[in-house]
Amino acid sequence: VQVAESGGGLVQPGGSLRLSCQISGRMISLYALGWFRQAPGQEREGVASISWNGVATSYADSVRGRFTISRDAAQNSLFLQMNDLRPEDTAVYYCAVQERIHTISSLEPYVYDVWGQGAQVTVSS
Repeated sequence: VQVAESGGGLVQPGGSLRLSCQISGRMISLYALGWFRQAPGQEREGVASISWNGVATSYADSVRGRFTISRDAAQNSLFLQMNDLRPEDTAVYYCAVQERIHTISSLEPYVYDVWGQGAQVTVSS
């Protein structure tokens, strides 16, 4: 199984970015997926998650209303639309796939067993 993020970069406060994650070797239509982030000196935290059937989503309080998680099962891809970005959103963002099939969305890292290499997002003027 391979996971590859793309779309990170430098953006000014208030700007937008869209992260993409291409997954191969596991059909995302069977698995819940998530986005996590880790800032320097901090623990990895869950940002957004989507259930195996794409119906339910979960968000961290800090991003709710600004970030939107979505997926394209036909392309086996996951996305994170990030709007109204703030300096505190600066981090490496990771895409992850849950270990078990047919599970609900979760922001807990321990239920994910496949991780990408990460994409740097920097919000600065």
